[in-house]
Amino acid sequence: MRKDPLVTGEYYHIYNRGVDKRDIFMDTNNLNRFILSVKLFNTINPIGSIKDALQNAKIDVQRPSIIDVTDVGRPEEPLVSIVCYCFNPNHFHFIIKQEVDGGISEFFKRLLGGYTKYFNEVHNRSGSLFQGRFKSHLINDEQYFLKIYPYVNMNYSIHNIPAEKSRLVWASDREYHSGSFDIVSKKEAKTLLDIYGTKENFKSECIKVTSIIRQERGNISLLDEDLLPEK
Repeated sequence: MRKDPLVTGEYYHIYNRGVDKRDIFMDTNNLNRFILSVKLFNTINPIGSIKDALQNAKIDVQRPSIIDVTDVGRPEEPLVSIVCYCFNPNHFHFIIKQEVDGGISEFFKRLLGGYTKYFNEVHNRSGSLFQGRFKSHLINDEQYFLKIYPYVNMNYSIHNIPAEKSRLVWASDREYHSGSFDIVSKKEAKTLLDIYGTKENFKSECIKVTSIIRQERGNISLLDEDLLPEK
């Protein structure tokens, strides 16, 4: 039983890491597949196999992260709305709004199950890839909101990520900086930016919050516990 039940219309911080703190992305192909999975599995009507969907749509692309979901005929009714995210080499964070009952659980069942199957096939391994069930925290407090959104949006800046692994990071700050929303819900992005006034204000706040956290914690490697901001 979860401490915070997953309720439709509410916002949650969702996160998990690789089992035994192992990397969940070994190369950019893995990262791109995870990005594509996030995009294609977020639909009420299941898309089924990503491989089959790409073949049926006659898509042959080396960079799957650039595929638009409409390219494979994905319905537009999402299970969840994604507000912020950060994919690090060995763990991930999301801020998500549940759009339909059971939406968060169904989305992550597809995402983590499908990606684990792909990863194990590509890397000739078996067993769990992620550390148990995904973790969730309800965002229902203004002070927590002001900390957790910047924390997730630029979570990579909290960690000392080795230079050779920097290419295995993908975060929503790219989308907020460019104003081009792909994984992030356009509606939720507008709502968030309305709160901060401008994208520049939001970026400044993210830098401020993550800088304070980094000063408080010191040098944090990817193997250290990713302690969350207190509510």
